[in-house]
Amino acid sequence: MLERIQVLICGGTGCMSSNSKEIKTAFESYLEVLDMTNEVGLVLTGCFGLCEKGPVIVVYPDETFYTHVTVDDVKTICEEHLLKGRPVERLMVKDPIDKKRIKNISQLKFYAKQKRVALRNCGNINPLDILEYIAKDGYQALGQVLTTSTPQETIDVMIKSGLRGRGGGGFSTGKKWQFTANSKSDQKYVICNADEGDPGAFMDRAVLEGDPHSVLEAMAICGYAIGANQGFIYVRAEYPVAVERLNIAIEQAREYNFLGKNIFGTDFDFNIDIRLGAGAFVCGEETALIASIEGNRGMPRLKPPFPAIKGLWGKPTNVNNVETFANVPVIYLKGADWFKSIGTEKSSGTKVFALGGKINNTGLVEVPMGTTLREVIYDIGGGIPNKRKFKAVQTGGPSGGCITEKDLDTPIDFENLTALGSMMGSGGMIVMDEDNCMVDVARFYLDFTVDESCGKCTPCREGTKQMRDILDRICEGQGTLRDLDELEELALMIKETSLCGLGQTAPNPVLSTLFHFRDEYIAHVVDKACPAGVCRELTNFVIEENCIGCTKCARSCPVNAIAGWPKQIHRIDLELCIRCGACKKACPVGAISSQPLHQEASL
Repeated sequence: MLERIQVLICGGTGCMSSNSKEIKTAFESYLEVLDMTNEVGLVLTGCFGLCEKGPVIVVYPDETFYTHVTVDDVKTICEEHLLKGRPVERLMVKDPIDKKRIKNISQLKFYAKQKRVALRNCGNINPLDILEYIAKDGYQALGQVLTTSTPQETIDVMIKSGLRGRGGGGFSTGKKWQFTANSKSDQKYVICNADEGDPGAFMDRAVLEGDPHSVLEAMAICGYAIGANQGFIYVRAEYPVAVERLNIAIEQAREYNFLGKNIFGTDFDFNIDIRLGAGAFVCGEETALIASIEGNRGMPRLKPPFPAIKGLWGKPTNVNNVETFANVPVIYLKGADWFKSIGTEKSSGTKVFALGGKINNTGLVEVPMGTTLREVIYDIGGGIPNKRKFKAVQTGGPSGGCITEKDLDTPIDFENLTALGSMMGSGGMIVMDEDNCMVDVARFYLDFTVDESCGKCTPCREGTKQMRDILDRICEGQGTLRDLDELEELALMIKETSLCGLGQTAPNPVLSTLFHFRDEYIAHVVDKACPAGVCRELTNFVIEENCIGCTKCARSCPVNAIAGWPKQIHRIDLELCIRCGACKKACPVGAISSQPLHQEASL
């Protein structure tokens, strides 16, 4: 009997926005025309990880990996591949380095050094079908824990595994469970923090969209361990696909009695409800999140007491983020020793990163702790596009810092990233090349922090705004050397005196760029020049003699400031130029350079 063909279509938000749902509908129509409906299975899965190549489709059993698929491509795939057995080469993924087409998903360098634990089911199952999760050993860990382990034995396994919180703090998950279990109360709660708000971060969203039952199962295990019978998932309303799939998963889990009363025939009761956040970044901080669930304004409070002692409605509460919970079921199935064998001595397991910025393979990656930054950026990420030079990588989002070339061989773990002036954070990893201005990067992150500050404490509310104003002056050519000293003074003061982690880590992007790229700051304030050609008030764009006259720069200019005939060197009218940089980005041969404004007379 021939093995049934399975067509897996990425149903993550990124690919959904590029019509993957319409692609599935088109497959259904063509397969009906070809009378192959019973021979081919269609599944809308979670994220495959290689987001830059989306919409992504994988055809099993031969594992052919198709990228950038459109609705118009479906007919060709159906007629050539599914009917005649001839894979469509032009749609196969292309290696970003040697540009060769790769047929099989197992041959992709993107996956070679990854180890998918938290993302183990994403892209492999239908997230809307609980039976597919059960077929992947789903809810087996919950049954095992409820019928063979005491709550304390359950906590002991978690402590032994070495799992640390993946939301940024890196605190021992098992110890947090222990603290909550030790608190005496008539009511306790479990909260899943799904309020990821870092720019460019979408790790938690991908898990909720692609494997929601793993989070529900983990929360139930946590509830049993700490003595809680109610859980809440606090998820931002901007994640409609995740919210929809969570609601479906919760109803299915209740139907199969994995949630509700007397789970697995025991006396353990546990239910989960969803609470929607309004998008405030500060609500990622656990006490602000708790305040929001209670119906109050999302603002952090002083700790102690910690939520494990006094949390939701004053009751002991355990808060873990999505990725942390996604690791829990597999730890109980494969054992604490198995999980501890992955990663480093102090940082067990894997970490999921949202890899973005100036990188060929943008998307989600999951690597063992201890993997180097160089391996992530070059072996998995495929390096920097357009033959540009690597400049820095920002980890930890607006709370993190920039790491330079000399530290790329640093093994990734909580302590190492902190020692470099950055942090793990929830997992954002933004790569920058030589065309990024590091002063402008610091301003971008600080601008985000100023907007997201809850305003409760003065250092964060006023201090970050003063820092942002100084950076504005520097980028506009009005900065002084004294401003650099003031930036550092303010940064250190804010780190020491802010109420919560948002304010305490807000200066990190500024401090790390000042440390590693002080020459760029000095160029802005002394030479009144932006070396990267990003800050408009400090830059002129000039077309060099190696211009090939392709006219792409002229066509990209929004104000028609570029003139020239095809195949001849073009010229920029500096009086018309608004210094947007669109021409530089459009030039295929790098013939457009940025020059300091004071060089205008010599041009």
